Amino acid sequence: MKLVEYNGWKLLPNRDAINKQYQFNNFIDAFGYMSKIAIVAEKMNHHPEWFNVYNKLDVTLSTHDCNGLSNLDIKLATEMDTIYTVDVTSIKEQ
Repeated sequence: MKLVEYNGWKLLPNRDAINKQYQFNNFIDAFGYMSKIAIVAEKMNHHPEWFNVYNKLDVTLSTHDCNGLSNLDIKLATEMDTIYTVDVTSIKEQ
């Protein structure tokens, strides 16, 4: 779990889940990112709980089948961070 905490993911105190907030330049960037993650999540058959307002995205990951955290959560969190890093880098270069 330390890998996840290192990348800004936090363990939620009231449930066996991890949470992270992402910030984007605008709504289009946030929604574009969510669309990319939706494709990854669907392929994994592992779907995030998320909440989006304008340029902010709040994500919670937990595996309902085991009522807690699993390797799927870590894998999806890692994919989300990788895609975010690529997106933010490409936006800054434009």
